[in-house]
Amino acid sequence: MKSQIIHSLWIGLLAGCFGGLVGLGGGVVMIPLMVAVLKISQHKAHGTSLFALVFTGITGAVTYGMKGSVDVVAALILAITAIFTARLGARFAHSLPEWKLKRAFGAFLIFAALILLAKPYFAEVYHFEIEGIAKIIILLIIGIFAGFLAGMMGIGGGTVMVPALVLILNFGQHIAQGTSLLCMVPAGAVGAYTHLKLGNVIKELLPGLVIGIIFGTYIGSNIAHALAEAYLRVIFALIIIWTGIRFLKTPRPTR
Repeated sequence: MKSQIIHSLWIGLLAGCFGGLVGLGGGVVMIPLMVAVLKISQHKAHGTSLFALVFTGITGAVTYGMKGSVDVVAALILAITAIFTARLGARFAHSLPEWKLKRAFGAFLIFAALILLAKPYFAEVYHFEIEGIAKIIILLIIGIFAGFLAGMMGIGGGTVMVPALVLILNFGQHIAQGTSLLCMVPAGAVGAYTHLKLGNVIKELLPGLVIGIIFGTYIGSNIAHALAEAYLRVIFALIIIWTGIRFLKTPRPTR
């Protein structure tokens, strides 16, 4: 029990540090570490990660909100569809055999790494000005995909939501991140509760993970200003791709 708390604390700390350094959610680090170090199942890693990220998402949303970097109306519209699809995503993950979920997570890690590498170029892409009903419809559609992936993959949803808000709706990077965090508090909570009911959350790990992520994000964010972001982003992306390939190569069990 004591070793579990210690392990969960440093896993959360490491996930938060990497997230703060390169602006990527802690789930892509936390889930592989929980599976490798704590030897828990892929399903329980996804559920526990999402549950922890809800608490850290609240802290992040408040921090961004205090700096005026949250579009509350957009976050609420995104959440309308995301709260439903997050539940579906959690149930879909639960229905998959472990080897299939591991392969799906591997593919997602590679996708997340590519998004990370492309991040600096988002602002340079030509944007259309979209307002009114069209904007609401696009937000609802983004919420559908982000919510489902959050529930299925045990991540915060920002990997999909932030690039979509920046590229399609011309949101600034900070506004997109803050809006994503606020949206995923209710949506992530629904997905996390669904995982909890399905038995995919190890509650004993949550205090260490949450405390570790909060402190780690603060540390990583401060270190980031002293280091070259481009090198960090490439190194971290390569690590994620390598991890993703390992998950993709999960063998199908023989009968």
